[in-house]
Amino acid sequence: MTTFVDLPAGHPLWSEALPVLQELRPELTAEQLEQVLAEGTPQGLRFTAAVDDGAVRAVAGWRVLANTHALRKLYVDDLSTAADARSRGYGSALLGELARRGRALGCTRLDLDSGVQRFDAHRFYLRERLHISSHHFVLPLD
Repeated sequence: MTTFVDLPAGHPLWSEALPVLQELRPELTAEQLEQVLAEGTPQGLRFTAAVDDGAVRAVAGWRVLANTHALRKLYVDDLSTAADARSRGYGSALLGELARRGRALGCTRLDLDSGVQRFDAHRFYLRERLHISSHHFVLPLD
């Protein structure tokens, strides 16, 4: 049975959750994650893991944002399922849990961005009834 566990900084499941997150963000080190948690948590960043049979199967980083378009939305920064657990319902279950939490928090929508090259992820999101609503533009500031 899948359970959902919130992962604040220092949670013992981070030792399992970080490798799952690194499948999406391979450049992310443990030290960088600590830095992101230290800075992001006061900004509302949270992480939730889908755990089954004692193992982290999927992990999501998310936050609630207020803006003029949606008023209040749950934004998913990261959604990653362990390679050996894909196509077994964990990503779908975690996305469903985030949607449930969003509704409970008064959000009007759930948003996420996905890299243009991530075709398998796009098929998954479309199957989960998410739709492509906009283009995302980036200006590097380096």
